[in-house]
Amino acid sequence: MIKSREYRPERISRRGELVAWGAALLVTAAGAILYASGRPVGWVIPVLGAFLAAAGASISLGNWMDRRTRLRLEPCGISYSNGLRRVRLDWGQIRQVRVLPAPWGKKVQVFGERAPGKPGYFAFTTLGEVKVQGRTMGRVGFSEGDSILQTILEQAGLRLTHSEDIDHRGSSEYYSRD
Repeated sequence: MIKSREYRPERISRRGELVAWGAALLVTAAGAILYASGRPVGWVIPVLGAFLAAAGASISLGNWMDRRTRLRLEPCGISYSNGLRRVRLDWGQIRQVRVLPAPWGKKVQVFGERAPGKPGYFAFTTLGEVKVQGRTMGRVGFSEGDSILQTILEQAGLRLTHSEDIDHRGSSEYYSRD
């Protein structure tokens, strides 16, 4: 029997978010200054400003979801929430787990029975380190992700059913009941 335990992913630096929003603001301000001074403003400036604003919004949403992500292992099952998705699965409801290579860590996809109106799927990433020229710039994912994965496989009674090498990125593994 396992003890109840809650996990949260590593916190990501918000520097990229600030850079994207700052760049969007600068491009928009430059376009406004050109327009106000009577100079022509080509199509590139509004498109670039919109692209940078969309990038900033996307990064902000990802950071917001990361700050709200919780994965809880309990004696009777698992629950996951991230601000947009809430999933609660008893161990017996978990039907399949896929482990896929990701740029940093491994992506773990957990599939369970769907109740009407409720999602039966969630995904999380095991710990990965972002490295640039051999220097660690940050950590992403769940620091105890491999342990969480093993607990899910054991408690749900899943076995490796298929493994497939994917080029240089690693291998995909599929777990299900026999």
